[in-house]
Amino acid sequence: MKNTDEWLHIENVKRGNLASYTFLVDRYKNMAFTIALKIMSNAQDAEDVAQESFVKAYLQIRHFEGKAKFSTWLYTIVYRTAVSRLQKHQIQFQTIDDDFSENYAYEYASSPIDTLQITERDKFVKEAVERLPKIESLIITLYYLNENSIEEIQEITGLTASNIKVKLFRARKVLGKELQFLL
Repeated sequence: MKNTDEWLHIENVKRGNLASYTFLVDRYKNMAFTIALKIMSNAQDAEDVAQESFVKAYLQIRHFEGKAKFSTWLYTIVYRTAVSRLQKHQIQFQTIDDDFSENYAYEYASSPIDTLQITERDKFVKEAVERLPKIESLIITLYYLNENSIEEIQEITGLTASNIKVKLFRARKVLGKELQFLL
């Protein structure tokens, strides 16, 4: 089912309304940056990739038909732009050095001790995810934090569904071992 508010903005952008594109950028800028950061390993390069991707998406939005979700279409552009830039500059993959924050919604009010435990747990999970190879880290982020389906991740990365499932399985095993080591 299409998000009618989002679809309305997409149609407005196709008609030349730049203000509607601002709505789409605001909605997807954080995950676009996160995807770019996972691949680029550098906040400045990730910002450049995200901005370039939004420009590309704006220029090509007239070709967006709505067969997939807009987010999937956009994240595919971000992923391909980042990979292309890596290949162009022959940058070697490295671990993520820059801290980035993820927003977590808590369903209850926490005491300071609970908040500290949650903060510590999140820190260890984040550190364990950062120790994964880049593509596995990206897939874990897309699947668990952004709640993309296997099919959406397949469209974004170009990997096969079975390859994604294998990478998720292996990444979960490595995360378990990393968390045991960290804790």
